[in-house]
Amino acid sequence: MSNKKVREPLFHVAKRGYVPKYKSWAIRLGSIIAALIVCAVVTMLLTGENPISVYKTMFEGAFGTERKIWKLLQSLAMLLCVSLAITPAFKMRFWNIGGEGQVLIGGLATAACMILLGGKVPNALLIIIMLVASIIAGAVWALIPAVFKARFNTNETLFTLMMNYVAIQIVSYFCMYWENPKGSGKIGVINSNTMDGWLPTIGKYDYLLNIIIVLVITIAMYVYLKYSKHGYEISVVGESENTARYIGINVKKVIMRTLFLSGAICGIAGFLLVGGTDHTISSTTADGRGFTAIMVSWLAKFNPIYMILTSFLLVFLDAGASQISMVFNLNESFSDIITGIILFFIIGSEFFINYELKFRKSKKEVK
Repeated sequence: MSNKKVREPLFHVAKRGYVPKYKSWAIRLGSIIAALIVCAVVTMLLTGENPISVYKTMFEGAFGTERKIWKLLQSLAMLLCVSLAITPAFKMRFWNIGGEGQVLIGGLATAACMILLGGKVPNALLIIIMLVASIIAGAVWALIPAVFKARFNTNETLFTLMMNYVAIQIVSYFCMYWENPKGSGKIGVINSNTMDGWLPTIGKYDYLLNIIIVLVITIAMYVYLKYSKHGYEISVVGESENTARYIGINVKKVIMRTLFLSGAICGIAGFLLVGGTDHTISSTTADGRGFTAIMVSWLAKFNPIYMILTSFLLVFLDAGASQISMVFNLNESFSDIITGIILFFIIGSEFFINYELKFRKSKKEVK
């Protein structure tokens, strides 16, 4: 038998215990500062531009004019709405990657009501029909993979992901079917003359109604997840399905109910995008929000209030990156590099919040 001692590694990763909120936010703030320093170095090396000017341009891209501010708030509201939609499912450990398709189907239902019923029913009634149709469409689209998961234990990640592509093809078909003008391959602005089905503006602000609706959904979702019986059941199922069954929770029912809710809110997002923002539908109406929302939800730890901050960060970076490309005549890839570095540091900070590096103790410390 060999008596050779096993050498202890220089360091190892250990899970942290309870981390106070002030400490976790300090780590996040430190990661943002570190990211800005790295971005400054990269900017000087690759472009020779003054990093301060670049950051100032980013800020102007988001807040430079009143129009840009309202556009930023609209983008924030739509991303937040989709993030709120997928959060109950993710908290339950049901990986709903289908937010993109659920938004598209909800938007398609809204567009169909505008095209088929515009001018045939009073506008107020039309908007109510649009809302109900979009909620049902999004909810049913999300319920399909939920039923298969609950009944046959299918892989929800692949199922919901593939449903996105089905939704894209369905929307593409109807864009060709309803194309206006003929041969254009797109629908164009729906009811541009009559504005039937267009959501009303509040004062002179086109997007304010969307923002208010999403704010109400945010508060309602926070209360639902934190204080309701359904929210408690979602948390228990997410921790352990076996524990949930043991204490009498109907896991299949919770899965289907939660996905119905997720799809319904995605449907509302489609309703707001088509009826309140774009006034048309295309295969790109969701604009990747279904996937970006996953990052928003995870970074916020499934907390709807924190999602406001994470959504703001992402839409700010997107608006600022576009401004950088335009002002400095840089390739869009550079702005993507800046955004990627910042997101890398922010996501990486979550590692140091949950884990710590423990170094090997010296012989003196052991004694």
